[in-house]
Amino acid sequence: MFRQHHRRRFLQAIGAGASFWVLRDSRSARAYHANQKLGAALVGVSGRGSWFVQIAPRIGTDVVAMCDVNQRRAAESYAKFPHAPKFQDFRQMLAECDKQIDAVFVSTPDNTHAVICAAAMRAGKHVYCEKPLTHDVAEARALRQIARQQAVVTQMGNQGTATEAFRRAVELIRAGAIGAIQEIHVWNGGGTGPRKPPEGSQSVPEELNWDLWLGPAADRPFHSQWLRWHGWRDFATGNAGNWGPHCGNLPFKAFGIDSLWFADPATQPKIRVHVEMSETERIGFPRWSSIRYQVPARGALPPIEIHHHHGAPEGRQRIEQHLGRRLDWGDAGQRKWKEHGGCLIVGAEGMLQSTEHNSSFSLLPEDKFRDFQGPPRTLPRSGSHEREFTAACQGGPRPMSNFDYAGPLVEFLLLANVATQFGETLEFDPLACRITNHDEANAALSRPYRNGWTL
Repeated sequence: MFRQHHRRRFLQAIGAGASFWVLRDSRSARAYHANQKLGAALVGVSGRGSWFVQIAPRIGTDVVAMCDVNQRRAAESYAKFPHAPKFQDFRQMLAECDKQIDAVFVSTPDNTHAVICAAAMRAGKHVYCEKPLTHDVAEARALRQIARQQAVVTQMGNQGTATEAFRRAVELIRAGAIGAIQEIHVWNGGGTGPRKPPEGSQSVPEELNWDLWLGPAADRPFHSQWLRWHGWRDFATGNAGNWGPHCGNLPFKAFGIDSLWFADPATQPKIRVHVEMSETERIGFPRWSSIRYQVPARGALPPIEIHHHHGAPEGRQRIEQHLGRRLDWGDAGQRKWKEHGGCLIVGAEGMLQSTEHNSSFSLLPEDKFRDFQGPPRTLPRSGSHEREFTAACQGGPRPMSNFDYAGPLVEFLLLANVATQFGETLEFDPLACRITNHDEANAALSRPYRNGWTL
């Protein structure tokens, strides 16, 4: 059933994307004894950052510094490590605690991921950054290059990558378990729709450093509505960045799409990005959009199309037709939102449906695959995304979602946020990180940084 030639073709095609290096001889990149703890600095310790506050002691780290721009929101987390120095400015933290810090964990809003990661890596620190790694396509390219220059360990926080389900699903797809691929669908919720920026200004709360919260984004008067940052393009990445690194991770890995970023220049690879959407919305995000990526051949692998549906009604209908039932989006009976995001890969001999984090999957139809054993396991297993990172910092294998992989994944996903600003088909050159057929869209791969901020 597995057609071993499928697996050989996959391995040949994706091999070009593999790269390795030896860590340089510095304090942060030194080889650790198995029982020696890393000195960890946490940047962003409320919201999502509170997760790292909880697990830091369990993954072989000592919290040696903590940083957050909002002292009130950070207070509960700060209290858990009373002896760790506290900062509002990550640059001051890196300077004053340089000798204590081995690794930096970044859990701030999307807008400031890149500047913090870049500063930490240039200081010789290993970096774990929550998804979506960066706010812009060009920032993802910059972080990948800096990571290589500095030879530090990196990992993006799309935790499903470390699960048994994700790695097994990749093995099954590469082995040809569901046959020749016919359709690939990734889905999650929609956007905000048309919105207006807040009017007027408010007094900046005493506990908040507004300048540091804004980071490289354009200056503006404080208003509490900006702090609901997930809905604003200036600070967030929409569901392309919020859920894409989870839901879209499986096909990107399984089909070796990252190999295009390391392809022979003579092949001149181009990714075409088509968009349908409810409206053009440049302040927030469209109510719904559907992105169709046309991915060229990767070595022996044929071209494929991947459909990313962000709340798109027609995309949902298409997926439901394949499944023969309704997706549970909170309106399909029990209202539990079990399938608000996911991935469906349709093959000639069956289908694979994965949940939103790629942390579980089903082979369909169930009757056909009930006693299915599958091919041998070939990918390494780590069991924990965070422990995989700390183990690499201590001399272990390179994490799977390192910036050489996560950078191309995020570039690919965030092309959606460029496409929805213009509503036109775009051609992207993954080697040059350039849109070749639309100058204005090419300029939108990056954004101007306000004075005082740089990568």
